Amino acid sequence: MTRAEVEQKLKDEGQNLFHLTLRHSTQGLPKPTELKKSRRQVARLKTVLQEDKLGKTKLASGAKTA
Repeated sequence: MTRAEVEQKLKDEGQNLFHLTLRHSTQGLPKPTELKKSRRQVARLKTVLQEDKLGKTKLASGAKTA
């Protein structure tokens, strides 16, 4: 996965978390565990980005090799 893909996934998951939180506070959720799963996924993606920044793990560069 490239850094851009991880950042896009983080953006999408962040929006999903926002909508779940909003629905949870107004209507309630049929599966409240979805809120927990979404929060953890955001944390995982942020961890991957931070580890890449610190050099602990290396994300793909995005350049395709033939």
